[in-house]
Amino acid sequence: MSAENTLSLREARIPWVAMAGVIATVTVFAVAQGLTYPLLSFILERQETTSGLIGLSAAMTPLGFIASAPFIPALSRRLGGARLAILCSILAALTLIAIGLMQNVWVWMPLRFLLGVFANPLYVISETWLITITPAPRRGRIMGLYSSIVSAGFAIGPLSLGFTGTEGWPPFMIGIAAFLACGFIVVAVAPRVPKMPREGEATSLGGFLVLAPLLMFAVFTAAAFEQILLSLFAVYGAALGSAMGRIAALITCFIAGNAVMQILLGRVAERLGSTRTMSFCVLACLAGCLLLPLVFNAWLIWPLVFVWGGVSFGIYTMSLIQLGERFTGQALIAGNAAFAFTWGIGGMVGSPAAGLAMQLIGHQGLPMSLGLLSCVLAGFLLAARRRGG
Repeated sequence: MSAENTLSLREARIPWVAMAGVIATVTVFAVAQGLTYPLLSFILERQETTSGLIGLSAAMTPLGFIASAPFIPALSRRLGGARLAILCSILAALTLIAIGLMQNVWVWMPLRFLLGVFANPLYVISETWLITITPAPRRGRIMGLYSSIVSAGFAIGPLSLGFTGTEGWPPFMIGIAAFLACGFIVVAVAPRVPKMPREGEATSLGGFLVLAPLLMFAVFTAAAFEQILLSLFAVYGAALGSAMGRIAALITCFIAGNAVMQILLGRVAERLGSTRTMSFCVLACLAGCLLLPLVFNAWLIWPLVFVWGGVSFGIYTMSLIQLGERFTGQALIAGNAAFAFTWGIGGMVGSPAAGLAMQLIGHQGLPMSLGLLSCVLAGFLLAARRRGG
């Protein structure tokens, strides 16, 4: 009994220093990346660039995520996780310097693409490290904490523009310093994190898609849900006569729910299991789609969008937890790369598809598109549960 208790305590022990370093690395990177989207859009708007070109320019970064994802497993094996992360931090900083020097929308297209290419390995490596060092009994709350802090990092980036403004080098210097800080944090934390796993048969991104198609669709759903709501909620609200200030506040409430609720959902996953918790998140998303037209002009819209933000991103958090539960070694690296690839696809496909639905059937195409996504994922989860049973 005593030996079992000792083993259990050892398994549940959390390497806080290593964990804090890994989370700090990706959070600082998120701050820098979160700053670049609005900063570059503001600059292009001042240059009287068309909205179509501004949107195309912004799409280059997720396109970089998609393009780089297949190469990350092999690069991590060849260079090692720490070296690859440090290299990507330096290259991201140099890319942002080039963007600051050459403020032209056409030059920015390839540079923003490269920014996505250099950012993606850092997220994949950090998540692989975090899943590897997190004790299984604490995986839910730690991955929830990770998701919450990284979401907060993305929110801090745009907020920093309120202090620096959007003109000249000051906002760029914050991003450049944040990218370089990532490299220094990785150098400091590298001795405390495990080597990138090499055991087992090397798994490619495509091979992982075959191994876990349901997880991939869950990540796709989470990405598409978030991007559809963030990009088209203003159109939906305007069609219902809502003021832009109220719509912006509702979007902020959605993002707040995204950041705040992940720790709670992680604790729920530890008690009920990540599969059940994911099913709850999906059903809650579907309920929100059904309720949205009924409560949009009532006070209930505020708790609705807050919970919506939490449960929609909770699908991704539960996917990360399941990734750690089911895979190790090279499959874990490939899985994180596949997550990044699928997130990029979901982010790029979701908004145009929902926008087309709204164009064809009116503003209610927004909740209908989100509801359809939720229904399909719920159906796949139910079918997988029956097969498992």
